[in-house]
Amino acid sequence: MLKKCSPFFAFIILVVASAIAQADKVDDYVKTEMQRQHIPGVSIAVVKEGKIIKVEGYGLANIEHNVPARPETVYQIGSVSKQLIAAGVLLLMQDGKLRLEDKLSQFLDGTPETWKDITVRHLLTHTSGIVREAPGFDPFKVQADADVIKTAYPLPLRFAPGEKWEYCNVGYFSLAEIIRKVSGKPWGEFLKERLFLPLEMNVTRTTTLTDIVYNRADGYVWRSNKFDNAASFSALRPSGAFLSSVLDLAKWDAALYGDKVLSAAVREQMWSPVKLNSGATHPYGFGWELSSVAGHKLAQHGGSLPGFRAQISRYLDDKLTVIVLTNADGANPNLIALGIAAQYIPGLIPERTIAKIDPQLLNAHVGQYQHPAVVITITREGDKLRLQQGANAEKQDLLPESATSFFTNENRRLTYSFVKDDKGDSYLVVLLEGRETARAKKIK
Repeated sequence: MLKKCSPFFAFIILVVASAIAQADKVDDYVKTEMQRQHIPGVSIAVVKEGKIIKVEGYGLANIEHNVPARPETVYQIGSVSKQLIAAGVLLLMQDGKLRLEDKLSQFLDGTPETWKDITVRHLLTHTSGIVREAPGFDPFKVQADADVIKTAYPLPLRFAPGEKWEYCNVGYFSLAEIIRKVSGKPWGEFLKERLFLPLEMNVTRTTTLTDIVYNRADGYVWRSNKFDNAASFSALRPSGAFLSSVLDLAKWDAALYGDKVLSAAVREQMWSPVKLNSGATHPYGFGWELSSVAGHKLAQHGGSLPGFRAQISRYLDDKLTVIVLTNADGANPNLIALGIAAQYIPGLIPERTIAKIDPQLLNAHVGQYQHPAVVITITREGDKLRLQQGANAEKQDLLPESATSFFTNENRRLTYSFVKDDKGDSYLVVLLEGRETARAKKIK
């Protein structure tokens, strides 16, 4: 005769069953997005208060040899590396070897007069005014960071240091050179010594084409309805420097809950919006983009290199981090990370209701809309509108909330609104949780 379960064990069974159901939802979601986005391999980690609660690999790390993607798989992480370079600078600051207000000219030889007011802080926060890319950078040529930086010397600043925010990879080349100068050793070695080894981030290292890297993923591009091998940069870019795995990045996330690497005061600075000369702020810290999703504070960063896209999303108040690494050139790991986080944070993605509207009203929205970065095409197929951002992008269904307001299932935080101005010109306005983020004028 079976004994009745105690209330405690009944509770444990319910908790386990709930966790399994949640895990299954995450698995289903990731696999659906992989198919939709044409991604061969994905590795994810979900970390709660520094402890991994979900880790998995999906698909293939290498298509040609049928090698599965796993939690141990090593990917290029692109600009997710910036927070690690920033941490190296902050370690030197903690050591008393530099200050955030130190001038760049103290560390780099021959900087032009126009750069005299640029500080370490400006470099960390993308407010230096230096051009985004140095003209002398060649992804297929190995050269010293200092030589690459010098090719930007003759170019005028895009704005006075601290005047505004504009993404700048040269700034992170400069920070790596500062680490080398101050520490007296190659910046990759310094970070290995002071960050990766103490945190047992055993596979995180600078990118390389020649060294043997166990469990390395290959990068791919989806074109003409098939996968091709992506190009491989031979140059080591400090702005996108590292190879890593979700397991190692979970260790980095765990370290940010304590003082083992960075003190609480330094971490607070790292996640504080940069203050501009005008007194206004911009939502970027030291290698971290700052925002909120449905009222949940978020520190995050993406990364991209040919054949790879990466994302780390840290919901600060929820103490939940989602890490997504992929080996596809056109992947959107930010969207995948958001969808995973929504399984653990109720209400993160809004519920949307499809309205019934007269299909004839859709015809007014059909056409091409010029966005600064891409032409957005709206077509009608049967009784629905479809959106395509760029000639090679996948089409998405636009689902109506009204005759002029639509959303997609791919990202329910966005609203696509069709409006006319006082002159009668038509626009497609994109809103993120009610805030306008883009406006495209109808051109055809």
